[in-house]
Parts: sequence; structure tokens; C-alpha cells
Amino acid sequence: MDETRDLWDAWSDTFQGAWNADTADELPPADVHYGPGWPADERLDHLPEFEGRAVVELGCGGGQASVGFARRGAGRVAGVDFSTRQLEHARRLAGLYGVDVEFLAGDVTDLPLDGDGFDLAFSSWVFQMVGDLEPCFAEAARVLRDGGTLFFAIPHPFYEVFDPETGEIARSYFDSTPERKSIGDLDPDMVVFHHRVAEIHRALVDAGFTVERLFEPGSADPDDYEEQWSQKPELMAQVPPTLAVRAVAR
Repeated sequence: MDETRDLWDAWSDTFQGAWNADTADELPPADVHYGPGWPADERLDHLPEFEGRAVVELGCGGGQASVGFARRGAGRVAGVDFSTRQLEHARRLAGLYGVDVEFLAGDVTDLPLDGDGFDLAFSSWVFQMVGDLEPCFAEAARVLRDGGTLFFAIPHPFYEVFDPETGEIARSYFDSTPERKSIGDLDPDMVVFHHRVAEIHRALVDAGFTVERLFEPGSADPDDYEEQWSQKPELMAQVPPTLAVRAVAR
């Protein structure tokens, strides 16, 4: 986890610069987004009602979704991330939009928040960087009120077995060995953990959640991905790139 934190501190300026490209004459983008495959007009359809309610983003990065929730009428909004540099970008973004978001330094497996304080816990493409999901989901359950919702999206575990360059299977779906991914010339590498769908479901149930629905958004048309993501639309049109989960705290 320390390695991944160091990477994000080093990568943050470049990453956020790419996210905010071409915004010299307008505000940077700040909305709820959770991976490729979702039509833009459907992204909020599967979330619970959050207007006027308390929302926490787990692994908020530059704060785009946290600010998006605040802009769309959420009551209390908090964002937690382990990268202090990412949080600097997040606070700047909230200031640009003039919204009140509480950004906190912390780990998704040990949240700096009181229990029973939120109606929705949201996370987008973060949990693949978490080696042990059980304490992660236990913390989400702790900070949610009874009946609260955890909604998260990750790279689809099946998509991750393919080489995005060749489209060929490059790793067994059953191989849980952590993978090191280089990010340009940055040091250290990003460490990614491979969790099978059944393992994710088991960890959620063990943490006290009822899994309501799994989502595998996508399209067979590569053109539907061209403007959404920087990866390989040809592969995404054949294999679902995103897995999203909606679960309710019991």
C-alpha cells in the first residue's frame, strides 16, 4: 500500500493534468463517473437517491465524483484518499465549484470517519489496488447507516486476463498473484490485485452486505468507447471492461 501511495503522489499532477486537459476556458470536469461502458445519460440511474443525504467517496483521488455528488445536491459529502497530493487537487476542484466537501487523508481499510454516518459509500476503480478486501468492506459497512448502500466499480476481473495490446489471454483468471504495472518512467510501479467475482461477493457477504445487483456495462460497438476511455475499445467491445456492484448494509 505504501508503494501505491508513493506512486499516486508522484503521478498526481500528470494524471490530473490529463483529466483536466482542454479546460483552459471552462471549469475542469467534476461528475460521477465509474469506468467505461456506461452511456453518459445512464450513469446515475443505478445509484440510490442521494439528494440531501450523506455520501462518502472511498479513494476519491482528485475529487471529481465527490464534487459531482455535492453539485448534484447531496447533503454531507466526504472524500477519503491516501495520497496527499491527490487531495490537494480535490480541494482545489471543490473550491473552483464553490461546494462544501470534506476531504480527508486515510486508507480505505481504516477510514478516519465515525460509524453510521453515511447513506451511500461510493468508489470508482480503487479496490483493485487493495490486497485484502475484507477490512475494506468492513470499514464501508461501519461508516454506513443500516440500509445504506455501497456502490463501487473496478476493472472487470475477466477483462484483466487479456493483453490489451494483442487481445490474447495473458493470465489465468485463477491466478491471484499481484501484478506490477509501470506508469511511464515513474517509480515505484502500481501494484494491482486480482480478485475473482466470487471472492468479491463472499467478502461483501462476510462484511454484512446483501448484494443487490452486479453490472457489466458495455457495447459490442468499439466506437461507443472512443471518447470514454484511453484503453482499447476493440477489446472492450468483446469483453466487459467494468464490473460494478451495488450492495446494502444489513
